[in-house]
Amino acid sequence: MNMSRTFRPLMLSAGLLLAGLGAFAQCDTIATLCEKNITAAYIPDGQFYRALLREDEMAEFDLTLFGGTTYRVAACSGTSDGNLIFSMYDKEHNLLFTNKEYNNDPYWDFVVANTMDVTINAELDPAKASSGCAVLLIGFKK
Repeated sequence: MNMSRTFRPLMLSAGLLLAGLGAFAQCDTIATLCEKNITAAYIPDGQFYRALLREDEMAEFDLTLFGGTTYRVAACSGTSDGNLIFSMYDKEHNLLFTNKEYNNDPYWDFVVANTMDVTINAELDPAKASSGCAVLLIGFKK
């Protein structure tokens, strides 16, 4: 058995694993920074909404929002606000909100009248970032 042939794939696999771990560590850092947007008035939903994005890639997150609840969606990528564009759609794909119309604000508060399933799409603002970790945090008002 030729050791160099076996060793190269192992080195490549180890390198990819370490790169992946570094990317997830980046997501953890961004999530920690993003938590400042979920103030004490909100209770985090406990879910992790994260995706590694490059260039024109888009992440899609599906969730159910419950009627009579006030929510806050916080969206972050990188160490400064405004790098991530997020848009919320109902199940018929009607646009309910996009922060693109509000200078990519890092959070949005809204009240849900009736329980509904929504999809949140997140993408990097191409003018501000070409790759990064998209982090969404969802909280509901106490």
